[in-house]
Amino acid sequence: MGRSRPDAVFVSATAFLNRRRFQLTQLAAFDRLPATYADRGYTEVGGLMSYGSDNVDAYRQVGAYAGRILKGEKLADLPVIQANKLELVINAQTARMLGLTVPPSLLARADEVIE
Repeated sequence: MGRSRPDAVFVSATAFLNRRRFQLTQLAAFDRLPATYADRGYTEVGGLMSYGSDNVDAYRQVGAYAGRILKGEKLADLPVIQANKLELVINAQTARMLGLTVPPSLLARADEVIE
C-alpha cells in the first residue's frame, strides 16, 4: 500500500482478512490511508468506516432458519435468504487522525458513530 499509494482502500469480508483485521487497520493508519471495510469489527478496532451486513441480524436469521429445519420443514422447500439489513459504522476518532472531515449528512445516515 505504501509504494503504490492508492487514494483509498476497500477491504472485503473474507475469513482470511477478518482474522487479520487489527493488522490491516494498523497498516492503513500507518500509511494514512482512508479504508472502508465490509465488517464492523474493523471499525471497532480503529478502521475508518464499514458498510456491510448487520451480523446480529444475520445470526437471528440463521437461528430462525435452523428452527424451521428442526420443526421438520424440508430444505428444498426453504427459500434462499440473504442479508436484508446493512449497517454503516464510522469511527470519528480515526477520521480526525487522518485529517478527514466526515460530512454531517453522512454522520446522520450512520447506524453508529464511534467516538
